[in-house]
Amino acid sequence: MFRNWRISSFSGALLAAYFIPTWTTVAFKIMVSPIHGLFERPNISVALFISDHLQLAAVTTVRAAWLLALGKLTVVAFFAIFLVFTARAVVRKTSGGDEALAIALAIGSVISFASMMMASQVGETAALQLHATELLMLLGTAIVMVFERPVETAPQNQGAIADLSLQQAQLLDNR
Repeated sequence: MFRNWRISSFSGALLAAYFIPTWTTVAFKIMVSPIHGLFERPNISVALFISDHLQLAAVTTVRAAWLLALGKLTVVAFFAIFLVFTARAVVRKTSGGDEALAIALAIGSVISFASMMMASQVGETAALQLHATELLMLLGTAIVMVFERPVETAPQNQGAIADLSLQQAQLLDNR
């Protein structure tokens, strides 16, 4: 069963197992109550940066919270698409779900990096550690994807190729 798993597929599945429930919960809390959800533990650095440094109005803060929730749900959606592709062995063997994983990694890395920079600006060490850990997980899988060899496809019909070469030789003799 695990013979045809590529290391990037396995690493992506582990990341999806973490990010799908975590970021979905955070995003739904923001959607239910934008200000309260924004000021919870996973988003406190973004909330403090928006309120202290940007000094946005309440309506604009709600819009920024919804934008953060939309970004996190987008990452969750691409991880879910990747898991659906990975569940099928034919797609997994040809690394067909790598595009969905790459998009999830790119958007998730941008969100985690921005959150990490905001946490360092406002002095939230717990949030800084959380976002740095998420960023390192995402970048680690991205590096594995970059350096993993492409899938090598073996010719399926070796006999047909040998027969073709014999036919070509016969065609040359029949001129």
